Parts: sequence; C-alpha cells; structure tokens
Amino acid sequence: MKRIKQLSQIILISIFLSSCKTSINKESQIINSGENINDNNYSEKKRMEIKFSCGNDGISDYLDDGWIILKEDSQEKICTWKSVPASKDCDMEKDKGCKITQPDKIGEEKIYLLEK
Repeated sequence: MKRIKQLSQIILISIFLSSCKTSINKESQIINSGENINDNNYSEKKRMEIKFSCGNDGISDYLDDGWIILKEDSQEKICTWKSVPASKDCDMEKDKGCKITQPDKIGEEKIYLLEK
C-alpha cells in the first residue's frame, strides 16, 4: 500500500513538471511569433495624404525621398479674404455692421496620395 502511494505521488509530480515545461515552451513560441509579426509590419508599404494650396507645392521634396504618387486630386479653394462695404455710403471704420467679407484670391488645392 505504501509503495502504491509513493508511485502515485511520483507520477503526479512528473505530470506536473512535464506540464510546466510545455507551457514554458509555448510562451517562447508566442514571443518568437510576435517578433515575426513585427518583421512583417516593416515590409508593408507606407501611405500618406498631403495637401498643398494656393500655389505652394512641395511635392518634389517627397518624390526625391522615394515617395510615389498614387492619386492626385485638385479642387478650388479660397486663399485670401477681403472686407468690403455693403453699400456706397457705408463707413467700415465707424460702422462694423456694414462690412462684408468676400473671397479675394481663389486658388487651387492639390491633394496627393503617396506611397513609399
């Protein structure tokens, strides 16, 4: 009877130790797989969208850095505003309520989708 107890205790201890060993191995596999995921992220292409408006165009700096234009779009944009009197007899300095703000210069805004 005493031998059976000792044998059962040895079996239980060996099962416990072997299960801990496999869990440690699984953790190291998880850590290694995380490193592989990070390596894959670096190989992915980067994308960005930039906008230039009212005659400012610095796209050549990005092209020199190795960026490629995927998509180019342009739209009209108001560059500056001006204040004008609402009527001929309006004094904008004295009566601020008769001042109207209008677009002064209308330019073009270019939107680029870049990839590297």
